Amino acid sequence: MFFKLFSYVNFLINSTNAHGVHSPFVFQYVTQCLYVRKRLHRDKSINVLLKSIAHFRANSIHMDPNPSLEKTVKEMFPNVHFETEPSDIIYTDLLDTARFEELLSKGKLHNDSMVLMEGIHQNEKKMEDWKTLIASPKITVSIDMFHCGAIFIRKEQVKEHFTIRI
Repeated sequence: MFFKLFSYVNFLINSTNAHGVHSPFVFQYVTQCLYVRKRLHRDKSINVLLKSIAHFRANSIHMDPNPSLEKTVKEMFPNVHFETEPSDIIYTDLLDTARFEELLSKGKLHNDSMVLMEGIHQNEKKMEDWKTLIASPKITVSIDMFHCGAIFIRKEQVKEHFTIRI
């Protein structure tokens, strides 16, 4: 409990809003997706997922087995396909460097893929996995939104990390 509280206070101290973002890609994502669209789900991580599917016009989604979430996604986005490769968006609650490397080596990600990791501040282990993951030179954009974190592999962009309040 203390870890999550301390982590949240630290997040608030280090976070910014859209005006602190100097990347056109991230600024557009934050202002035209995360801040503008109405709330689609009460869970903040799932809300970010649903907004991101709409914003990026994602066609292929890969997620950890979750029938109720798959049903929600299918109801809102009937043209979305699950388990096709490569994936436009991967939604998971467990992602470490080894699993990320496996996703890359198996061709499950492309240049514009988004990986959304749920609960990055949930405990010390997940926070350490997140920090190790975003340190990878293969990840060029990472966004810490406290409830979840997004990573992108954009070859055309320099490596940057953002801490954004949503």
